Amino acid sequence: MPVSFQAPKRGDKDKNKTVSQSNESNLAQDTATVQDVLTKKGDTVFSIRPEDTLGQAVELLSEKHIGALVVTDANGELKGILSERDIVRKLAQTPGKTLPHKTEQVMTSNVETCTRQESLISVLSRMTEGRFRHMPVVENNRLFGIVTIGDVVNYRLVELEYEALQLKQLVVG
Repeated sequence: MPVSFQAPKRGDKDKNKTVSQSNESNLAQDTATVQDVLTKKGDTVFSIRPEDTLGQAVELLSEKHIGALVVTDANGELKGILSERDIVRKLAQTPGKTLPHKTEQVMTSNVETCTRQESLISVLSRMTEGRFRHMPVVENNRLFGIVTIGDVVNYRLVELEYEALQLKQLVVG
C-alpha cells in the first residue's frame, strides 16, 4: 500500500469537497461570435474597385488563393462582393469576352453582411439559407473583415474537438 494512502474515516463525508472540474465548468460554453473567428483568422480583406476589370479580379483571386473579393469605393465603403460564382455566370453568358467587363457589372450589389458580435450559428444559418459562402463583417459602414463558410465550419470543428476532450476528462475524472 502506498505511504500516501489513507483509508476513509467517518468524518470524511462531512468535509466540503473541492474538485478541479465540475459539470458546470466542463460543459459551460460561450456563444461563439464572428469576432472569435476574426481573432484567429485575422482581419485582412482583399478588395477591388467597381471600375476594375474581371481580368484584374481573376488575377487577384488566383494570386491570393481566395474565392471572393469585396468591392469597395475609394473611401473603403462596401459596394458589393465578387465571387468566383459571379465570374463563372458571366463567363457562361459571354464566352471569350468576359475578362474586359467591369467588376460593377458582375458583382453582387445586395450584400449580406454581419457584425463582429453576431453569433456564428446565425451567420452559418444565413449563409446556408442564402446559398453563399462569403460574408463581409461591417459595422457603421466600416469593413472589419470577411468570414467564409469554411472559417465558420473550421472554428466549430475545433470547438467540437475541445468539447470532446472536456467530456473525456469529465468521464475519466
